[in-house]
Amino acid sequence: MATDPSGAAPAAPPRRVPEAVHRRRWAILAVLLLSLLIVVLDNSILNVAMKTIATPAPTGLGATQSELEWAINSYTLVFAGILFTAGVLGDRLGRKKVLLFGMAVFGTGSVLSAFAGSPHELIAFRAVMGFGGAFVMPATLAIIVNVFEREEQPKAIGIWAGAVGLAVAIGPITGGILLDHFWWGSVFLVNVPIVITAVIAMSLLVPDSKDPRPGRLDPLGVVFSVAGLVLLVYGIIKGGQLADFTDPEVYGTVCGGLLVLALFVLHERRSRHPALDVRWFRNRAFSAAVSAIALVFFALMGVTFLTVFYTQSVRGFTPLQSGLLMLPLAAAHMFFAVRVRRVVAKLGVRVVCTGGMVMVSATMACFLLLDQDTPVWVLEVLLFFQGASMAHIMPPATVSIMQSLPRDKAGSGSAVNNTFRQLGGALGIAVLGSVLSTTYRDGISARIDALPGLSEEARHAAGESIEATLNAAARLGPQGKALIGPAGDAFVHAMHVTVLCASASALLGAVVVALFLPKRGAMRPPAGAARPDGRKEQAGAGA
Repeated sequence: MATDPSGAAPAAPPRRVPEAVHRRRWAILAVLLLSLLIVVLDNSILNVAMKTIATPAPTGLGATQSELEWAINSYTLVFAGILFTAGVLGDRLGRKKVLLFGMAVFGTGSVLSAFAGSPHELIAFRAVMGFGGAFVMPATLAIIVNVFEREEQPKAIGIWAGAVGLAVAIGPITGGILLDHFWWGSVFLVNVPIVITAVIAMSLLVPDSKDPRPGRLDPLGVVFSVAGLVLLVYGIIKGGQLADFTDPEVYGTVCGGLLVLALFVLHERRSRHPALDVRWFRNRAFSAAVSAIALVFFALMGVTFLTVFYTQSVRGFTPLQSGLLMLPLAAAHMFFAVRVRRVVAKLGVRVVCTGGMVMVSATMACFLLLDQDTPVWVLEVLLFFQGASMAHIMPPATVSIMQSLPRDKAGSGSAVNNTFRQLGGALGIAVLGSVLSTTYRDGISARIDALPGLSEEARHAAGESIEATLNAAARLGPQGKALIGPAGDAFVHAMHVTVLCASASALLGAVVVALFLPKRGAMRPPAGAARPDGRKEQAGAGA
């Protein structure tokens, strides 16, 4: 060890993370990944189970396409609406306490969802799961930032993002196996042993941390955000269900949602303790990273929603086979996500994220190659490149968001990251699902109208989705066989229109990233810079 001229050994630089925590940081990360795994796993399992849930009782619940969209979005909207409050509560009460609470609520919602007796009950219980998940996600990322030194954070967050790929792989396969042997509710009940294991491990290993100067709660902001999002998404989904966006119920709720969200922004700008501090978005690079995450999940979730029906309803694969088909996407995401930091170090975050967004756009557009007889390896290649592209967006964008805020605001930074990811996914399912539904109805309505013996209500219901058409065809017996081929053709055409919209959204994200993300480095505020609450950021401050 070098010494100074006086012969004394120089003092070691102060460690911001306690040594005892630093030594077990990888074990802590493994436990946190278990909680992340269950939240992502549940959504990926649900994707492969949608066709089964759409099947009439006793096999499923007989859910319509709009009810399936709400089963996904009830979770997402509650999750996104209270994420900021959950992040503030974690900063104030302790992130470990909030994490354990969220896991308990998530497990309870899983049990209730497993035994739901109708689509509406499933929608409500999924909202309970979303409430619990909102307390889990920001706490995991905030704890990671607080147990890893700054130089190791990109690696840890890369592993965190790679775990998403693992969950995407495990979820559909697990769901397929469960649906082959058990009833549809088993895809939710499987969460319970994972929750119990995770809670025990967290209690023993994970340290608690707080923000020494936490923000205050903003209940009015939460009400505005949830109400505005629910109205907006309801209007979009209803428009797809009716195939008429000029209906007063549709444009009235959409406009009402936009108005309430505008009130939310005005309230947040004036509030001394906002749930979402909109001043953070003055940083163009911060806004670009958030936009990239939202737009890529807008495209991904919308296309994932339709891919399940393409593989099962059009191509005839079982749920397990459909789950196995998702392996290339998950494997590529998991492989590249933990290595992308090396590429970012060489090329810079702007080049890497822009390239990833362009590739996502290209793979979405290449779904135009798929029809009812396309070799399945074409889909597998597209999914592989889609997963690899996602891996070059999510980790660097997440690191940029997390390192742009003071360390003691890690909960808030995690909430921003996860909120816009969930909002992008919710709007992707709503908007792209409505495009899919409207285009499909236009393509199949003439065939349905030509069949005798169907009431006007039955004709409308049969045209909402390919699964509804196939169910109607099965009820009609031999006469209904004439619908099967045209239903597949109409769905493939609707899928092509939808993926072009998804491709355009990803391309828009590429433009935003190319213009506003920094070439290299993170977006860390300098020491002494003003914090969002008006105080000065101190160098080395931590929780």
